[in-house]
Amino acid sequence: MGLKVLYIGGTGTISAACVRESLALGHEVSVLNRGQSTLRPLPPDVRLLRADIADDDATSAALTSDTFDVVADFLTYEPTRLARNIACLRGRVRQYVLIATASAYAKPVPRLPITESMQLVNPYWEYSREKIACEDLLVGLIRSEGFPGTIVRPSHTYDAGKLPNIGKWTDIARMREGKPIVILGDGTSLWTLTHARDFAYCFARLLGDRRAIGEAFHITGDEVLTWNAIYAELARAAGVAEPVIVHATSQAIARVLPVRGPGLLGDKSHSVIFDNSKVRSIATGFAQRVPFSVGAEEIIACHDAHPEIQFREPDVDAAWDLLAARDAR
Repeated sequence: MGLKVLYIGGTGTISAACVRESLALGHEVSVLNRGQSTLRPLPPDVRLLRADIADDDATSAALTSDTFDVVADFLTYEPTRLARNIACLRGRVRQYVLIATASAYAKPVPRLPITESMQLVNPYWEYSREKIACEDLLVGLIRSEGFPGTIVRPSHTYDAGKLPNIGKWTDIARMREGKPIVILGDGTSLWTLTHARDFAYCFARLLGDRRAIGEAFHITGDEVLTWNAIYAELARAAGVAEPVIVHATSQAIARVLPVRGPGLLGDKSHSVIFDNSKVRSIATGFAQRVPFSVGAEEIIACHDAHPEIQFREPDVDAAWDLLAARDAR
């Protein structure tokens, strides 16, 4: 008999792949979300509990309807929401898996490779700080009452529907038009990208395993790339032989494109390499199956097939034009 698993989320970049992996392992899967995704539709064998996670009453009503072996929470970003979810599920779940973030690790990175014992502190990015606060809440419950919590920290995880570069689809459109795009720093810092299918393989094998209770794990692939190499793979997949590249510091990018600033200064401007031996002690036999050369082709093919997700961002266009003009002087 498979595990009875509830995904809070289930149609996002990471969670959709985890749902499919759970089904492949024979789990009985339910998801709680708004039921509006068209890019990553639910498989037919999944039960949908329809609710908006921001609606306390609707979420509470949905969560009080059943018991679960595992709840995997991909949608909680604030400790008050986490406290609500746990209050609804206390006594009716054998494992509560909080999806946190590897961007919470201390920046600048004090040493490589990064292990799960590294300090969590990120003064640059509110998203990371909120996730740290969620971890603190869960760890407090684990220690005070033995709540069956597990923490999972994804790093930069993508799928065919999600571009990992700073300018997203705007970069691809500009490359195809022969316009300059911007890469942070000199492009040689190291970055770890993980395809959602590879993440899902390890994640699904933590579910229901008593060794994961009370523990934190990050999950990434093994491939480490420079930012120059990441953009080169995207350009190749997009059919662009020689993209026009401008390099700029994270600080310069943040000044002209403030919305990207926290994620750059608090995460992407630092080299990251992860030690995954802890998760592999449970998810034995893992080997990265999707190199970014393949992932980039999936991304471009998906976006070319779905023009509705080709979001051209005017503020990115304007910022790249400004930085390119400065670079040309």
